[in-house]
Amino acid sequence: MAGGRGGGELQTMSSTDVMARDSTAMLVPEPAVASRETAGGNAKRAEQPGAPELSIAGDVMPERRERFIPITRFALRDRLTRPQAWPPGQAADADRFFLYLDYWRRQTYNAELHELEQDYEPFSPDSDLLMTRQFTQDERRDMQRRVVDQMQGLLERANYTRIDPKDVELILTKESHYGLDLHVDLKAFDELLIFYRGAINRRDQRRTFRKFYRKDEFNVPIFQRLFVLFKLKPVELRVREVMAEHRVGRGEAERIVKKLRALIPEGVKDDNIYMKLFKNMPRSDIEMIFPNTRVKFRLFDKIKLGVTSGGAFGMGIAGTAGKIAAGGLVATNPVALAGALAGLGGVALRQAMAFFNQRQKYMVVMAQNLYFHAMADNRGVMIKLGARAAEEDVKEEMLLYSVLAKETAHRRDLPAIDMAIEQYMLTSFGLTMDFDIEDALERLLRDGIVVEEPDGTLRTLPPKQAALHLDSKWDGLLDALVLAGRHEGVEVEAGDIPPVVTP
Repeated sequence: MAGGRGGGELQTMSSTDVMARDSTAMLVPEPAVASRETAGGNAKRAEQPGAPELSIAGDVMPERRERFIPITRFALRDRLTRPQAWPPGQAADADRFFLYLDYWRRQTYNAELHELEQDYEPFSPDSDLLMTRQFTQDERRDMQRRVVDQMQGLLERANYTRIDPKDVELILTKESHYGLDLHVDLKAFDELLIFYRGAINRRDQRRTFRKFYRKDEFNVPIFQRLFVLFKLKPVELRVREVMAEHRVGRGEAERIVKKLRALIPEGVKDDNIYMKLFKNMPRSDIEMIFPNTRVKFRLFDKIKLGVTSGGAFGMGIAGTAGKIAAGGLVATNPVALAGALAGLGGVALRQAMAFFNQRQKYMVVMAQNLYFHAMADNRGVMIKLGARAAEEDVKEEMLLYSVLAKETAHRRDLPAIDMAIEQYMLTSFGLTMDFDIEDALERLLRDGIVVEEPDGTLRTLPPKQAALHLDSKWDGLLDALVLAGRHEGVEVEAGDIPPVVTP
C-alpha cells in the first residue's frame, strides 16, 4: 500500500507484517463480542500448517477453518461503517454504498435463479403447473447437467463444503447417534451431491452399560447445514449394471433391482431431481437423508431379541414335550394336546411380533428425527441457497472493500490483506475463518468498483462514487437483459398436454 494512513512507514518497510498490521488497523478491530470462553476456544482452533481436511470417519469432528462467515450482513455492516473506521464524512457514504451493494448482489442472484428455475421445471417433483413443452432425451440430459452444475456453484458461493460420496460410504455401517443401524445403496443414484456448512461438535448425554446406566457426556459431531441433491438411475440402466456386476441373467437382475427399489417411496420417480436441506444433522446420520435407507437391527438388539425369543420358545417346547410325555395327551385328551400346541404357537407369534415392533420403533425414530431436521425441499432449497450465497458474497465484499477503499493496494499485497481480515474477524468476533479474498476481489473487479492497472495496482472507487456507480448500473439493468432465451423443447397442442398430477 502507498499513501494514506501509515503510508510513510510502508514506503520504508514493505514487509508482510507491516502490511498486515496496517490493514487490520483500517478495519478498526474492537474487543471481541463473544464471551471470553468462546473467543479463547475459537482462537485455539486456528488452523495449523498441515491440518487435515474434514474426515467423516472419526468419532470427533476435526478442527478446520471454513469460508462461512457466521454473522449477519447487518451486524457486519454496522461494525464496518462506524465513524471512527473512516476518514471524516465518509462513514455515511460507505453505509449507503454497502446498502446498494446488498441490493445489487441479490438482484444478480435473482437473475441466475430465474434461469435455474427454467432448467429445473421438467425435473421438479412438486410442480402443479402444466408441462406445455416436450424435450428430447438429449435436451433433458443437457438441462439436467446445467441444474446440477448451477446448484454446485450456488453451494460453493454460499460457502458450503462438498462431501465426496466415497467418504459417505465410510460411515454407512456405523451405528447412528439415534441408535439406528442404517444402510444405503449409493449405486442407485444417477446424480448425487452432498454439501455441508458448519462442522461443529455438540455435547450430549446418554446412559451406557459401562457407566452402570449413569449419564455420560460425549461429543456429537454435527453439520449445522446439510444439503443433498439426488436423482435415481432409470430402472433399465440399473438392471444392466446389476447384470454386469453380479454376472446374472436379466430375470435375476430385475428381481434384485425390484427388491432394492421396494425401499423407495412410491412417489419418488427416476425422472425427477430431488433437493433437501437439513439443519443440525449428526454426522453419523447422513444415511437418514436418502430415500432408500434400510434400517437394520443393531448387534445389541439382535442378541437381546435372540436370547429372549430363543429362551421363551425353548421353554415352550420343553413344557409342551413334558406334558405330552407325562400325560399321554395324544391318546387320552386330543383337546389338551391342541391347547398345548396353540400355546407354543402363541409364544412363537409373540416373539416374531417383538422383532416387527422393534423394527417399527426404528422407523418411527428415523421419521421423527428427520421431521425436526428438515428445512426446505426442492425449489425452496434453490431460493434459500440463492439468498445465502448472495449474503456470503456481500459480507466478503464489504470486508475487502473496507481495506481497499482506504489505501492504494497492489495484487501482491492480497495475502497480507487476507491475513489482516481474518485477524480482524478473530479479534472483533472471536471467529476463526478462511477468508475467500480472490472471489471477493473478482466480483468487485467485474462490477467496476475496483480497477486493476497493468502493473497490478488496485484502484478502488471512494464510497460516494462507488454508490453512484452501482446506481447507474441499476438504471441499465433492464436494458442488459437477454430476451432471446433458450430454444430447447417444443410447445405441444392442448390435447397432447399431460394432466397435472398433484404431488
